Amino acid sequence: MKLIDVTRKFATEDQCLDYIQTMRWPHGVGCVHCGSMAVSTITRNAGKNKRTRIYQCLEKECGKQFSATSGTIFNDSHLPLTKWFLAIALICEAKKGMSACQLQRHLGVNYRTAWYLAHRIREAMQEGGLLTGVVEADETYLTPKKPRKGRPYVKKEQRDVVLGMIERGGRLRLVPVADSKIEIIEPVLEKHVSPDATLQTDQHPTYAIIGQRKFAAHRTINHQRSYAIGDLHTNTIENAFSLLKRGVYGTFHKVSIKHLGRYCNEFSYRFNRRGEQLAMFSETMKHLTRGKALPYAKLTAKE
Repeated sequence: MKLIDVTRKFATEDQCLDYIQTMRWPHGVGCVHCGSMAVSTITRNAGKNKRTRIYQCLEKECGKQFSATSGTIFNDSHLPLTKWFLAIALICEAKKGMSACQLQRHLGVNYRTAWYLAHRIREAMQEGGLLTGVVEADETYLTPKKPRKGRPYVKKEQRDVVLGMIERGGRLRLVPVADSKIEIIEPVLEKHVSPDATLQTDQHPTYAIIGQRKFAAHRTINHQRSYAIGDLHTNTIENAFSLLKRGVYGTFHKVSIKHLGRYCNEFSYRFNRRGEQLAMFSETMKHLTRGKALPYAKLTAKE
């Protein structure tokens, strides 16, 4: 859904509640506690942190009240649903990501609210399933500050490592790892790539060992001679790394290693739906209504 459509269709709280209600209960409202369809609607004046529309379960054994946002990430949120919907649209549409400072300006909230809001949306951008076919794999390094003239070179051991895996013409996975050693890389590849896949990498000895152990076939390209020989290349994953780095260096400027996984999930999620931008908003909303809330205390806790 485009940003202009979101601002037009979800201009009020009632319009947002209608959308969430239809998404959760396409065949009629059911009690979130017992599942009964015997439900009555109660309308009331809007108050602080209160919904204008609640439901009463008519079952004698239950009799509990609930709203369209009960049991979702929107429950007990101090932020209006209209700003939630706008933030989701902004993050889904931003190819290189949306910083908390920019969200703060767009939504008219303070920085802490914008930062927490963005991370809760990123938490819903999770991927599943094994990568199949020809899967390119490589790692990249993110420096604390982008290298430039006059700034000292940052050693590899001081940089954050991201392992990238991508199907040819398909899905992307970006996963932060502690190091590029075989004992760290192998479990991640095994978790995300099907054993029937053909692994395409450079000639690093780590991948040579993993390819023989875990996958149906392993192909390599010697980067000292050429970056591509026919379909022997890792250019697809390198392009994805380029997009990630442009977002980290150009939009966020600095990313904590503690939260790097959520940023990687966000870029993978958006990249995998680059041809389905109209459906991305609805899919993200479904994840938010079905997922568990991310507590602020957990987000800010020490590693």
